Amino acid sequence: MTNATPLPRRLTNVGALLSTDTEAAGVLWKLDGSDRGLDSNVVALSPGQHIERHAGAEVDVLLLVLSGNGSVDTADETIALASGDLVWLPRYSERSFEAGESGLIYLTVHQHRESLVVKPFRGDQDTNGQVV
Repeated sequence: MTNATPLPRRLTNVGALLSTDTEAAGVLWKLDGSDRGLDSNVVALSPGQHIERHAGAEVDVLLLVLSGNGSVDTADETIALASGDLVWLPRYSERSFEAGESGLIYLTVHQHRESLVVKPFRGDQDTNGQVV
C-alpha cells in the first residue's frame, strides 16, 4: 500500500552539525524534498562575519541560536544573541546579523515558499504583461 502522506523521519544530527569547523561559514544543512510545508536551514557565520541589512520575505521566521553569539539589528534595536535564544523575525521586517567572537550557528524555520522565478524583460509588454 502506497502512503501519499510523507512519513516522519530523522533529518540530521544537530550535534554533528555543531562539531563543524567554526571557520566554515554558510548553509550547513537545509530541509529538502518536495511536498513540504516548511523551509528550514542551519546557517553558520564565522567570527565577525555579518549579513547586510535586508527586508525579510513574505513569511515570518523563527530563528533558534544553536551555538555561539552575535546580534541582530532591527529597525528599532540591537538584539544580543546567545546559544538557546529563540527569535521571531516578522515578515518584511528589516534586519542584519553579525556573529560574535565565537561565531554564530542558527536554525531558521518558516513556511515553505516557491523559489523566485525571474521572468525575462520584454519591452513590448504593458505593465500588466500583455503584449502590445
